Amino acid sequence: MGHAFESTDEIEVPASVEDVWTAIATGPGIDSWFMGTNEVANGQVKMAFGGYGPTCGITASEPPHHFAYDTGKAPDGRFMAYEFLVEGREHGSTVLRMVTSGFLPGDDWADEFEAMTLGGALFRGTLAEYLRHFAGRTARPLTVFGPVVGDWDEAWKKLGAAIAEKLPDAVEYHRNAHTLGLRTGTGLYRFMRGFGGPVIAAHHVFEGDESEQDWQSFLDTTLGEQK
Repeated sequence: MGHAFESTDEIEVPASVEDVWTAIATGPGIDSWFMGTNEVANGQVKMAFGGYGPTCGITASEPPHHFAYDTGKAPDGRFMAYEFLVEGREHGSTVLRMVTSGFLPGDDWADEFEAMTLGGALFRGTLAEYLRHFAGRTARPLTVFGPVVGDWDEAWKKLGAAIAEKLPDAVEYHRNAHTLGLRTGTGLYRFMRGFGGPVIAAHHVFEGDESEQDWQSFLDTTLGEQK
């Protein structure tokens, strides 16, 4: 059966057109709000996120106003495309329009679509938060896969209490059933319900020496060996 989809989101941010372009169309910029580490070169966007390493072909690049790339169509029809349209406004603000489209194959597409939709909302929220508070700066991405979670209601309660102690000055900028996004003066901190069960920490740190090992210990201690 499968499912074709398209969604459009628009945000206005107090950042220059050039800073928005850097965020969406360069490796260091994408590193500062999306997932893992990214490289934009030779007509491609390459990502490394845990064991996941997709390569997308750039289909439009008109600096600083239009950038688009897609995965290409797989034999089963699977396809993902991303498009960004950038427009400057008065008083130094910029409007960014984001279009995500594609096709999920198979009869079990619904669970994947839900996870993708909730995760996508976090990524777009993180991009907006980055452009509002850290525009022009480059983050160091930290990616950690924690324990597999059996009871997510209980896991979110435990995470909430532990995060409040570890990041007492954090401001929540996004929350839904699968994700949580927090901002401090030095970073963007995100926790996600991974597809298949594990909790994932996918942070963007602008200052400080915290490491993936620090956050691995945090997740393992907070959630234990859940089944």
